[in-house]
Amino acid sequence: MQNKRLLEYHEEELDSSFTVGDLYLGTVKKLSSGLNAAFVDVGHEKDGFLHYQDLGPNINSLNKFVKDVIAKRVTTGRLNSTQLEPVIEKIGKIDKVLTKNAPILVQVVKEPISTKGPRLSCDISIAGRYLVLVPFSDGVNLSKKITDRAERSRLLRLMSSLKPQNFGVIVRTVAQDKDVEELDRDLQHSLAKWEQAVKTLADAKPRDRVLGEMNRASSILRDMLNETFESITVDTRESFDEIREYIHTIAPDKEKIVKLHNGKAKVFEALGLEKQLKSLFGRSVSLPGGGYLIIEHTEALHVIDVNSGNKSNSEEDQEATAISVNREAAKEIARQLRLRDMGGIIVVDFIDMKKAENKKLLQDIMRDEMKTDRSKFTILPLTKFGLMQITRQRVRPEMNIVTREVCPTCGGTGTIQASVLVTDVIENNLDYILTKQNERGISIAMHPFLYAYYTKGLYSKQIQWYMKYKSWIKLVKDSSLGIVNFKFFNKSGEEIETGSGA
Repeated sequence: MQNKRLLEYHEEELDSSFTVGDLYLGTVKKLSSGLNAAFVDVGHEKDGFLHYQDLGPNINSLNKFVKDVIAKRVTTGRLNSTQLEPVIEKIGKIDKVLTKNAPILVQVVKEPISTKGPRLSCDISIAGRYLVLVPFSDGVNLSKKITDRAERSRLLRLMSSLKPQNFGVIVRTVAQDKDVEELDRDLQHSLAKWEQAVKTLADAKPRDRVLGEMNRASSILRDMLNETFESITVDTRESFDEIREYIHTIAPDKEKIVKLHNGKAKVFEALGLEKQLKSLFGRSVSLPGGGYLIIEHTEALHVIDVNSGNKSNSEEDQEATAISVNREAAKEIARQLRLRDMGGIIVVDFIDMKKAENKKLLQDIMRDEMKTDRSKFTILPLTKFGLMQITRQRVRPEMNIVTREVCPTCGGTGTIQASVLVTDVIENNLDYILTKQNERGISIAMHPFLYAYYTKGLYSKQIQWYMKYKSWIKLVKDSSLGIVNFKFFNKSGEEIETGSGA
């Protein structure tokens, strides 16, 4: 959350396998020369997809190492004495590199989405807080966001001396200005994880997970924790201890901001999140100035329509209204993309603008708002028809919370009885219960509108019933019932089945 507004929302299912970063021992099931890819069985109902481009240059070294570990010829993850195999061609054929039914160590780079299996890679990397460890590589690469020349050469020099032989290292942006002890501790932590993976691999069976990515909460903290974090609130003692211990390892100075929520209200309720979740994941999303967005999802792409709502009356000219609403919409759309983790192609229909500088301004605003997004994205200029196309990398299924509730009146069918008929239905049921079933002392629960209709006036409908049936019918207001719903009760307060109404 930022300024009490929800910015990202993640859900982790307890039994969810195939998390981004997991390592699996798979089996090559099929080689497709047309796609230049392999389909690998990792235990998902759909085989994982492994493209030639994702094999990594050192796939031959990895395959040889995996076979040696399984055959117990190698018992350690250290690669000092390992002789690396020649790298593969950048543009080559997959059937020259892999063979059917061969065991293969793969990493999940994209979780199963919709009808597709997981996307896999053999370019193994172990992510730490400051560094990413790449076995069978030998280079040191630095994040492009580290721009200071002196800092780049310091990190390059440091990492070249720290890293073990036959391991490559990618230095993350957060490593900037960190001292050698912190970087080395992070490197040793990643090496220990690799060692553990090799140990597990020695006795692994096909489809086994060899190395599990840490839980979602810890991996988010690993990637995102920075100076701007003011508090981390956890609502179970178990998670609290786990997260505090992890924070103590990666950022001891931030350990004190981890708090255990133990108030009477649930944590989401106390932080005002419950209401935000209900209002933010619907089809329609309101904008602060009176406009609103309509968000539709299809298999191929997501479509967002921007509407001015009642905003159109408040500005003098159309162009000013358009740029004002579009500006607000761009901010909310950037937030919604992160919030729902929408990926693939997103088409936004902004309100038409005539001036070219306004169209350019809108693209700049959109780019600026999405700058903090961790997913890779591309924003194209507005088309002739005022549409903006955005592509956003998606590695997990889109987050979609069902905020619709079943309508109490129609029961989810979308149709209700004609309201003009409700009085006839009540009269018929009443007549049947009093004359055919000879019930006495009955009461009817109904919507306040119906209650008013039956009780108003001196010679009300309720009085007319008394005159006709020589029995007083008690009426009860119940605002939880729909306007065409009602319930009959006998004198013991038990509901009488009528086959109509509620």
